[in-house]
Amino acid sequence: MEHISIKEIGQIIKQNRFWLGIIGLLDLLSILLLWLIDAQAFYVIAISVILFSLLVFVTAVLYLAKKERKRKKAFDEFLAVPDSYHEEQLFHDAENLQAEIRSFSQILHEQMDQCAQTKLQLNDYEEYVEAWAHEVKTPLALLTFMLDNHRDELSEDVVCKLDRINCQMQRYIDQMLYYARLKGARKDYRFESVDTENCVKEVLEDFTPLLEEQKIQVQLDIKENTLFTDKRGFAFMLGQFISNSIKYSKGKDKQLRISCIREHEKIILSVRDNGMGIKACDLPYVFEKGFTGDSGDRRKKATGMGLYLAKEMAHDLNVELDVSSDEAAGGCEIKVYFPVVEE
Repeated sequence: MEHISIKEIGQIIKQNRFWLGIIGLLDLLSILLLWLIDAQAFYVIAISVILFSLLVFVTAVLYLAKKERKRKKAFDEFLAVPDSYHEEQLFHDAENLQAEIRSFSQILHEQMDQCAQTKLQLNDYEEYVEAWAHEVKTPLALLTFMLDNHRDELSEDVVCKLDRINCQMQRYIDQMLYYARLKGARKDYRFESVDTENCVKEVLEDFTPLLEEQKIQVQLDIKENTLFTDKRGFAFMLGQFISNSIKYSKGKDKQLRISCIREHEKIILSVRDNGMGIKACDLPYVFEKGFTGDSGDRRKKATGMGLYLAKEMAHDLNVELDVSSDEAAGGCEIKVYFPVVEE
């Protein structure tokens, strides 16, 4: 027989305290009557009655505890696999709760059906968003191709505007695509050794029109050139940081510095600019969904999704984010802390 804990015995006594109290009172009454009938044999008979009652009490408690444990086990098995077999087992082990069990089982199956339907709808939504994103990128690629072939026929101002719009549309499409992926049930990350400098340059190339239009000087200082991560996820995060720096750039001497170093068993990638900066009161909320902060006219164009999605991606990639800013001096720095993985 399995060991029954003191806690289980206490619960059984608490649940059946009324009947145990009745038995105790009956024993006292029996002992009193025996004393009235035969005072000389009272002590012997009283001890016998008490011992017998204790034996019955212990046997009853052990039986009820074993039955309760069996019922709990059947209930746990039903919750793990709520099929008809485990439901019948639960009925058998909890005969006095059959009506409640049937009601609970019906509600549970309804909830499971709703969850399955919701999961199916979520998968359909994810597939639709991915298909839409890939489809809409085709005409964008065609527009980019036509723009590249007819640059000489357009004024420099028009070319800059078209490049900026094209870059923004690509970024918004990527945000929507990654939002669907991050919230979806299926995620296809591929962790591998990534060449840091090459990946950074590839991301910067996508922002070339905006960087040139804003006349932002880019500085690279990549001392740690290998990251073990998902390349697409890392590129997406980095793109959000660069986009944020461009959006909130100001002044004439605009700078964007990207560095990567190894420090205290961590690889730290830093994206630093000398733009508007972030108010101290806004810093704790910059990674929250929809937060745009107090950024003047730029707030009207901000969605508050870029850094939120970057934070969600960082969670999936098991990296840490940290943001700091000096509003008085200007500028913002976002650091990504990667774990060191020895191959």
